[in-house]
Amino acid sequence: MYKLSNRSLQRLYGVNCSLTNVVKRAIQITNQDFMVTEGVRSREQCCINYGKGRTAQQCSQKGIPVKYAQPDLSKVTWLNNPYASKHVTGKAVDLVPYPVDWTDLNKFRTIALAMKQAAAELGVKIIWGGDWKTSKDYPHFEIL
Repeated sequence: MYKLSNRSLQRLYGVNCSLTNVVKRAIQITNQDFMVTEGVRSREQCCINYGKGRTAQQCSQKGIPVKYAQPDLSKVTWLNNPYASKHVTGKAVDLVPYPVDWTDLNKFRTIALAMKQAAAELGVKIIWGGDWKTSKDYPHFEIL
């Protein structure tokens, strides 16, 4: 049985308590250890994320300071409003396999199964970014 590290628990600070409970239950029932990489997202982190894969002009058009433009990197967000992430309001978390492995999607699916089971047990409605039709976001879980 796995347990959340102190760092993961700190990253849950400010996250919706129902979603936090789902994460805490999921770590107890999963066959894949995982860590919380992000809970509540700051305004600056929204700017950093939006700037990835976008030019200075694209950032400026959305009110993002041009210093965050990083057109040579891959996009990490497709939100029309850079500040509309559910992370901002504590209604989303990002979870990754531990040890960190961004390439093995089966590990993300195992985490998702545990999250969905935990949510069902606790009567909490969540969605997984890996189930999205486009722009899949395998680490992402949000409460409805």
